[in-house]
Amino acid sequence: MDLKVPIVIHDELAERVIDSTGLLDLASGEIRNVQYEDYDAKVLGLPAEDEEYEFTCGTLSNEGKDVEFRVEVDIFSGRYSVSPNELLEIKIRAAKLFAGIEGADLLANATATPAKKKAAAGGKPEAKPKTAPKKRFH
Repeated sequence: MDLKVPIVIHDELAERVIDSTGLLDLASGEIRNVQYEDYDAKVLGLPAEDEEYEFTCGTLSNEGKDVEFRVEVDIFSGRYSVSPNELLEIKIRAAKLFAGIEGADLLANATATPAKKKAAAGGKPEAKPKTAPKKRFH
């Protein structure tokens, strides 16, 4: 599944914030297509290379609700990403905030078998089909 969501990125410097947008890959945590607003990275370099750089965070928004998270910046490759632990936290917080799903329910459904998922959704789990007893040949 290829699930990418638009995010806003904030590179925090001592005296200012450099905003950009990108696409967060919910499977890998990679952030692609970073587009800076009013900042020329080709001329000035990555904001994370600035001596006044402090940290980078991101915001995932939906219908006026926001989930903020930490963003890692690799200054050698110029890539932005989210750690696996942070990515899991984003998914849980986003599900709770945007869809009203509790983290425990989200995790239970992610690891449940199809029959358990149906039961958790209020339906009855499907019974296993009965099979004829195996015949023994002596």
